[in-house]
Amino acid sequence: MGGRPSSPLDKQQQQHLRGQVDTLLRNFLPCYRGQLGASVLRQISSELEPREPAGCQLMRSKKLPRVREHQGPLTQFGGHPPRWQPIFCVLRGDGRLEWFSHREEYENGGHPLGSMALTGYTVLTSQREYLHLLDTLCPVSSGEHTQEESDPLLEMPVNFPLFLKHPFRRHFCFSAATGEAQQAWRLALQGGIRLRGTVLQRSQAPAARAFLDAVRLYRRHQGHFGDDDVTLGSDAEVLTGVLMRELLPALRAQTLPGLRGARRNRAWAWTELLDAVHAAVLAQASAGLRAFQPEKDELLAVLEKTLRPDMDQILRQQERLAGKLRELPPPPLRSTCGGDPGYCLPLPVEVQRPLESCLRGKVDTQLSLVTQKLLSSMEAVLSAVQTLLAQGMDRLSRHLRGNSSGTQLRKEVYSFGEMPWDPKLMQTCYREAERSQGSLGQLVVPFGFFGTQSLVFGAQDLAQQLMADAVTTFLQLADQCLTTALDCTQAAQQLEKVRGRVLKKFQSDSSLARSKFIRGWLLCIFLPFVLHQLERSCKVELLEFEGDVLAVGSPALTIEDIYKDIVQGVLLQRIDRELKKALGASDVSCTPDGCSEAPWDRTGVDEEAEAQRGTCPGQPGSGTEVRSLCPLPPPRTFRS
Repeated sequence: MGGRPSSPLDKQQQQHLRGQVDTLLRNFLPCYRGQLGASVLRQISSELEPREPAGCQLMRSKKLPRVREHQGPLTQFGGHPPRWQPIFCVLRGDGRLEWFSHREEYENGGHPLGSMALTGYTVLTSQREYLHLLDTLCPVSSGEHTQEESDPLLEMPVNFPLFLKHPFRRHFCFSAATGEAQQAWRLALQGGIRLRGTVLQRSQAPAARAFLDAVRLYRRHQGHFGDDDVTLGSDAEVLTGVLMRELLPALRAQTLPGLRGARRNRAWAWTELLDAVHAAVLAQASAGLRAFQPEKDELLAVLEKTLRPDMDQILRQQERLAGKLRELPPPPLRSTCGGDPGYCLPLPVEVQRPLESCLRGKVDTQLSLVTQKLLSSMEAVLSAVQTLLAQGMDRLSRHLRGNSSGTQLRKEVYSFGEMPWDPKLMQTCYREAERSQGSLGQLVVPFGFFGTQSLVFGAQDLAQQLMADAVTTFLQLADQCLTTALDCTQAAQQLEKVRGRVLKKFQSDSSLARSKFIRGWLLCIFLPFVLHQLERSCKVELLEFEGDVLAVGSPALTIEDIYKDIVQGVLLQRIDRELKKALGASDVSCTPDGCSEAPWDRTGVDEEAEAQRGTCPGQPGSGTEVRSLCPLPPPRTFRS
């Protein structure tokens, strides 16, 4: 568009950005190294702790998170001069969007005209809303005379637009042929955005946990307390986002006054300049993290080798330091990793008084409201998942009772197995997670929390994972129970029993997952705020213990982590008390109408155990061949 600089970045600017990234890495990598030790220690400690007898009952889906590939014709606004031109778009399973000049080029394996990772983007389907956004990017100062030009974006009405906006990258404008195609693309793109964004949050690897903790620690050292959505994306993308936020004020001040042309043309030029800066920072951050990879791998191996044999001694040292920080004798050996809510000893007066003052005066007043908001949102999400799951199982039973052909039944089984990855079906669940985003955001902003998009993505990921686990469990149990010895009525009866068991398992797992999800996010919201409130009053006391920690000589122990675990334990006591109170007043069964069933008796357990061995006692004709009255599917039809 007009106003686009001929060369977004010159050599001097590129050199300056390389220096900025180098400085970031020099300050960040020490935080990362320290958090790697703490993360490995936490993982080993959790492995050694006794397991709770009640665990997940659903079978874990082995399918990796993915996006259902979506493709089709669109028109794209771009080029110089910019115009609308037809393209063929493909959304890959890893959340990358590619576009080609036409379908044949894609089918023949040609190179795409362009591609983009969807990390950090937002989809808009309102042309008015997008144009308003452009106007806010380059506001007109009072008394400034603007040159009005024809706006190419408005010359052709856009009935079904798809605008992709990003805070630091180039915007993309597409248009679909119909409202149905627009809706399908919107859901597919949103799925790709979420998949790319939560790659680190989904990982349980110590390195991923350490990286996220290191980012929070680094930003806390920079004076930024409270979680936000900067941790969405890969490690290099997260570091790029951190630096872009630091560079943005200076970039605005240096660049915006020099842009010329119509306001929206200047806005596009601004996004293209940001895109060039983002690309340069991302390339340098990726190179820096790749260079650190061998050291990280070696450090993880050394930590595993040195920490595991000496775990008891390290935990004793940790407890001794924690006890010393509390000015009390060390308690019996018990790990504080993870912040056990039942483990909380009195703190010294210098810490306890400001902590109690902060909790009573600022946290307690809002903790109940935030807990209730999270609980109601998650109950709506999980109720929607269970309703969708029950409908899918009922649909299979109807096809079995209705004498469907083997081919048709296999098709229905495939569709059922794909439910977790079907954005149109799962949208009813995902929408529930989005409903309270605005009101929740207003409640938590006073605590410096701006990560509601991450929270919503987490709820949607949880819904998808529970659906995938439930679908896997149903298909496995159904495949084990159904044999060619059963007629259609008997087979449908067996499916009903499997349906009841799966719903029971789902209710159990969803209840555990809901509590864990709410507990974790309450910590994310309130813990950084509490630590920030205590920083001034406790900083001197913490420095006095730095020498004791250094004397231990373990890279897995830091005074900041020990102190954080102590404060976290106190906060978790309040969170668990509030959560228990909220769950006691809530309908925790999450059972929608039509899904209720009799209590799960021991017979069901025995039948399931037999099913896993290949037989189902109590089935009519299980010991003799019965002439089938309908075409039962061949063995292994009910396999995902």
